[in-house]
Amino acid sequence: MSMKKRVAEVVAQALETLKTNGSLELSGMPLFQVDIPKTPEHGDFATNAALVLAKPARRPPRQVAELIREAINPPPGMLARVDIAGPGFINFFLQESYWLQVLADIAAAAGRYGHSSLGAGKRVQVEFVSANPTGPLHVGHGRGAALGDALANILTCTGHQVEREYYINDVGSQMRTLGLSLFLRAQEVQGEQVSFPETCYQGDYIKELAQEYLAGQGPVPAGEPDAPTLDACGRYAGEAILREIRQDLEDFGVRFDTWYSETRLFENKIVDRAFAALQERGYLYEAEGALWFKATAFGDEKDRVVRRQNGATTYFASDIAYHWEKFQRGYDQVIDIWGADHHGYVPRLQAIVPALGIKDQKLTVLLVQLVSLLREGQPVAMTTRGGTFVTLRQVMDEVGKDVARFIFLSRRADAHLEFDLELAKRQTSENPVYYVQYAHARLASVFRLAGEKGIAWQTAPPEVLTRLNLPEELTVLKLLAGYPDIVEAAATHLEPHRITYCLTELAGELHSYYYKHRFISDDQELTQARLLLVQGVKAVLDHGLGLLGVEAPEAM
Repeated sequence: MSMKKRVAEVVAQALETLKTNGSLELSGMPLFQVDIPKTPEHGDFATNAALVLAKPARRPPRQVAELIREAINPPPGMLARVDIAGPGFINFFLQESYWLQVLADIAAAAGRYGHSSLGAGKRVQVEFVSANPTGPLHVGHGRGAALGDALANILTCTGHQVEREYYINDVGSQMRTLGLSLFLRAQEVQGEQVSFPETCYQGDYIKELAQEYLAGQGPVPAGEPDAPTLDACGRYAGEAILREIRQDLEDFGVRFDTWYSETRLFENKIVDRAFAALQERGYLYEAEGALWFKATAFGDEKDRVVRRQNGATTYFASDIAYHWEKFQRGYDQVIDIWGADHHGYVPRLQAIVPALGIKDQKLTVLLVQLVSLLREGQPVAMTTRGGTFVTLRQVMDEVGKDVARFIFLSRRADAHLEFDLELAKRQTSENPVYYVQYAHARLASVFRLAGEKGIAWQTAPPEVLTRLNLPEELTVLKLLAGYPDIVEAAATHLEPHRITYCLTELAGELHSYYYKHRFISDDQELTQARLLLVQGVKAVLDHGLGLLGVEAPEAM
């Protein structure tokens, strides 16, 4: 149990006491909060319990706060003092020695410090990347991949049952365009003069695919292609590109439980079944020869076509069917991770949930802002169809998987990210991932030295920890104590960057501590105490990097 939860438990017990002895009339346990104050002068933790209770108790908040303070019965050695501040906040100051308990917590967790049952019993699906199989993954896809994978790790760590899914958009105009692109490039390779439209995919990868197609499938016919030829070219190119996407993601440390093809929506009549569900609830109607969804009933600016006059369904129709089928699988929460250019599409899709009569489940769409890639201080232009983008594979080859993932996760998903390739390759404190990984490797080196010297720090008696009385040691202990709460907050708010920030701060304190004080000295007890402390640091760094999908190296 984290220190924050320990304080919350003390408050809850005090409220239960006041309820039992009649000092406060409570119909149930109020939803109070325990937070870390912004300034140390206000204590280690603070609660708003008195403010929450004041109205139902018909008493001034400070009077309620006094009752709570009097009813508090903390464990021995926990609290130094409890103050009341402002309109009725209760501030808790912990005994400095009480923070040492976090080291026992970390040791007892045996590699699972930070795990919790926050999401026990909840099924969550995270759908991410889902790039069209029309070209290689670029750095923007890489950011979405790192976010989705880390988020799935964090949700799993907090007790959720998580399934990761990639949606393959293999139906529609983009696949016909891909087929035409391959066909025309194949004609060029055969020596024909062709007019290559700007709407086709321009990248060199299409030329390479055309050469492979000809080598394996034989020549393409001259002149205009017929529909079967275009279908064959589109299918060949899509499957080849998807194989590369799978390999890139595997090498990036990303795995999926399911690769879901859009084709399945039509083969299994899922589109028709989803339409029937909307029709039954009165949210589909026919007009002008087309079928429409009543999007205006849910705040959209206009109704949306789901099936055109010619009988062809729209992209929106596929999304309706796909998400209807998702909730049919019984997920409690569905999380979609999309590029920021889909911003206007989100309300339309979220309207589908109530339209389908889905009440208890939740759909959340996370938008990932663009990545500006810098090379020698100059931005690199990136357009998929124009073929000028930098691929995820190129970035991995240049800076490595770990660096790329850590930097992608260094900011909020909805914040613009500049990825400086030159900075990412530096082995200095300016490089955030190197800074954190080096902290872990530095501690591994310390423990190797301790082993060589035969220092029995693992079996040291608990009393040696009283030697940890420096301000920086207390700072490290507080950071370690807050780690489980940060993991839970990252899961609750769907923000993996909170882990990145935490590890960066912890690594900074570790490096500062290392430069000022010797971990291994002639003072046996002090050595044992400091090794126990930094073993806790190493465990948290290892766990946090694991959640981010980044290696925790033993040497660098």
